[in-house]
Amino acid sequence: ALASPIWEYVMVPQARASIIKTAEENGIPWVAAKEWLKGQKDAPWNNDAKANGNIIEYPEYYKKSFHAYSDGNLSYDAAFEQELASRSVGARNFPTYSSRGEDVFRGAFDQALFKLGAGVNHSDDQKDVVIVDFGCGTATSTRRMAKQFPEATQLIGIDLSPYFIDVGKTLLKLAPSAMDAADSNNSHGWITAIDSDTRIQLRQGDIANTQLPSNSASVVNLVFVLHELPTSAAKQVILEAHRILQPGGQLWISEMDFESPAYKAQRENALLFSLLRATEPYLDEYADGMPELRNFIADMFDVVKITAATGRHYALVAEKGVAKDDGADKDSKGRTLLEDSRFREDGSYAIDDTHLKPWESKQDS
Repeated sequence: ALASPIWEYVMVPQARASIIKTAEENGIPWVAAKEWLKGQKDAPWNNDAKANGNIIEYPEYYKKSFHAYSDGNLSYDAAFEQELASRSVGARNFPTYSSRGEDVFRGAFDQALFKLGAGVNHSDDQKDVVIVDFGCGTATSTRRMAKQFPEATQLIGIDLSPYFIDVGKTLLKLAPSAMDAADSNNSHGWITAIDSDTRIQLRQGDIANTQLPSNSASVVNLVFVLHELPTSAAKQVILEAHRILQPGGQLWISEMDFESPAYKAQRENALLFSLLRATEPYLDEYADGMPELRNFIADMFDVVKITAATGRHYALVAEKGVAKDDGADKDSKGRTLLEDSRFREDGSYAIDDTHLKPWESKQDS
């Protein structure tokens, strides 16, 4: 079905139009901000024919069409629009906050992770305190963590797309102020203010094979990456995260929860789910494979906790112990027991859903 002309010429453009409409109707200057970024004369896209990346053999799964782009993440157009789309998604999840929805959205994950005990664990005499952001895109989450954790000496963002890395590096270099969508005299700048930070290093690379030293990172962060991977690739990413984490280090995951009533209901309605599925080739595999992936994480890590972050998303913290037999509670199959607080005692989801309906672009005032 995903390869049919209806998907390519009807559903995908409709999904793209919906996200742009949401942005503009919620005061997110999609068109103006994109034009400002594209027009930066010293940027790589205005000087070179190709992105300044390493020569990488891309995994087959990565060559698929993603997010309404025929070349997937392997284009500047996708990179220009990543943070714009993220602002729009935030507005859809928390429509009461309109253009500030993404700030509330990401803040909800922060609160959930901290509730689970997320922290940048390191010894007092540790020289290098490293946070690694897997699938960093243009570094939205990397920059956010840089502000949150001043104790980190290095934040490494890794993404397979050289286009995303180019845009992320350019934004850090430009350090733009925020554009004011309501002020026609302030039409220059990005959708958010960005501060330069020399601790941030953005690299093109495969997060399943980072080339980073073993036991070297205090935190590995995975934000909205797993649902874009086939289950087999997701497991390789988890294995790599475990390898590079130091003992006591933590894996943080922020993701869609298809076991939540909101996503469950949407998925059961083929028409409503079609807009979401249209731009996400591995979404069904991710949804079906959630329990399998959780068990895989429990096999690898010593403490695993999961909770609701929004009405349809979860946050997970998994801590790497000194050894797998360090006394952590196990189930009958020898897996670490997951502490799961996503649901109330009556079976309802722990957080009420505030997301717009699929056909809505703005909350009525």
